Amino acid sequence: MSATLTQRLRPEWIDYNGHLSEAYYVLVFGFATDALMDRVGLDAAYREASGCSLYTVEAHVRYLNEVTADAEVEIHTRVIGPGPERPGAKKVRICHEMWVGDVLAATEELMALHVDQALGRTVPLPEGVAANLAALAEPAPDYAGRSVGP
Repeated sequence: MSATLTQRLRPEWIDYNGHLSEAYYVLVFGFATDALMDRVGLDAAYREASGCSLYTVEAHVRYLNEVTADAEVEIHTRVIGPGPERPGAKKVRICHEMWVGDVLAATEELMALHVDQALGRTVPLPEGVAANLAALAEPAPDYAGRSVGP
């Protein structure tokens, strides 16, 4: 795994069935994306200095097992790309896995673009950031790239 984040669930995130509400899966996965961004050099200081950030443009969440109110979850993050063979890359593919103990509860696959907010368009990742992402790149898990239904 490229990175791990641990998160204790908050009572307000629990739905009327006593489980983590679907919107909060995405919130916790978002915290893991933020942690990865900080790790590779796309942190708040970078965003302020450059006016650039990652924008999620596509996401696929799979809800696999219930997450109850008292859970502490671990998010394992994989950087799928760009790899070292992609200089000048403008996009990043990320897979998150939510674990409760040894049970896989949910996955999220993201496609994010590196955007210059002033220009309103994608721009290449800085070389150092691209190198940091490439150093973390792993093969895609078997669930990555699937669509919803047949």
